[in-house]
Amino acid sequence: MNLSHFGMDTVTLAGTLEAKLAASRAAGFSQIMLWARDLAGHPHGLDAAVRLVKDSGLRVTGIQVMRDYEGLSGRLHDYKVDIARSMLKICHAVGSPLLMMCSSTSSHASGDIEVIARDLAKLANLAVPLGVRIGYEALSWGRHVNLYQQSWEAVDLANHANVGVVLDNYHIIANGGTLDDLDDIPASKIAMVQLSDFMWREIRSPEERIETARHLRVFPGEGEHSHEISEMVRKLYRLGYEGDYSFEVFNDDYLQMPPEAVANRARDSAKWVTDQVLRRSLRVRENPAARVA
Repeated sequence: MNLSHFGMDTVTLAGTLEAKLAASRAAGFSQIMLWARDLAGHPHGLDAAVRLVKDSGLRVTGIQVMRDYEGLSGRLHDYKVDIARSMLKICHAVGSPLLMMCSSTSSHASGDIEVIARDLAKLANLAVPLGVRIGYEALSWGRHVNLYQQSWEAVDLANHANVGVVLDNYHIIANGGTLDDLDDIPASKIAMVQLSDFMWREIRSPEERIETARHLRVFPGEGEHSHEISEMVRKLYRLGYEGDYSFEVFNDDYLQMPPEAVANRARDSAKWVTDQVLRRSLRVRENPAARVA
């Protein structure tokens, strides 16, 4: 594991798309997670934004984010499918292999797991011709799916090669979740891992959970949950996950800083995460008792 496994998320950086790409590249990153609005909202249009990304040399790991898609019916379902088609076209245009999708918060959505799985499979089918995979993430305030175990149940039930689960350690920690059930998820079905931390031990209310998630996250190694993050990354390492890690760090303070300074903090965080995995792995290999066990 090294810096090449980690990428910035543009939501963390202030400035234009050009500035975000340049800062990420200058800090040594080779990949980046984009938001659809980075491209669709570019002042010179989508094609110009796509050229900027491709000229940067950065590999796009995914496009954020399809919201409130699953479990709907009638015209509302048709509307969301149309939105999904547009986002998939953006993914294809910029060379993104992944469309991120977070669990629905809509009061109009069904909680029937079979309906959710059916909708995931439908979106995965739409994505196949464009060479895009669907990644399904459990928001900790999702109406029906708010635990990674539930998102995995839906993905497993969808039974489609083109859809996987997205693991976000913030939502796991904020919900007081455990890592025990990660063993049930094949590494090949993990589409992406998102990492961040926050500055207090406990989330006291649903409102605080959302506020922290959207405005007050920090990089791994900077917050109060270093142990939990280290354990999660080490567990994924042991399970054979070799995919991408993205720093999804929503932080209003970082948005008041030069993007270069924030990207350098992210680089330090990537080194911190890597050190946690390698140091522990070396200790296990050097421990004769561990080898015997």
